[in-house]
Amino acid sequence: MDGDLKKHLEHIKFEKYLTKLNKRLKNKTVVVYGSGALFQYIQEHYDLSKLNIIGISDMKFSPEQEGQDFLGYRIIPKNKMKEYNPDVVLVATLQYLGIIEDFEINIFDKTKTKVYPLARIPLADLIREIWSK
Repeated sequence: MDGDLKKHLEHIKFEKYLTKLNKRLKNKTVVVYGSGALFQYIQEHYDLSKLNIIGISDMKFSPEQEGQDFLGYRIIPKNKMKEYNPDVVLVATLQYLGIIEDFEINIFDKTKTKVYPLARIPLADLIREIWSK
C-alpha cells in the first residue's frame, strides 16, 4: 500500500501542491478530515508543520475522543468540526469529491470555511474517474 501511495503522490506532484498549500494557507487554521492510510503516509513522509493544523477529524472518531491525540493532532469529531470554526478543511482521502460537496452544503454552508483536497487529483484523472461511474 505504501508503494501505491508513494507512486500516486509522485504522479499528482504532491510536493509541489503542498508548497502551494503552505503559501495559500499561511496564517489560516486548518482541520484535516480523514485519518486513514493517505493522511498517515503524508504525515510520515512530508513536512506538514507549515500548515496550522488545529485538529484531525474522521467519522470514526466519537465525541468521547474529542481532544485526545491522534498522530500528534487533536481529535475533533466530525459533528463538532463547525464549532472549531476552521478557515479551511483539508480532505485527506482519495475519493474526496462527495465529501467536499457534503461539507460545503451540509456542514459549512453560510460560513467562511473553505474545503479543499489535501492531495488533489489532476483534472484528466478526475474526469476519467467521474465518467467511469
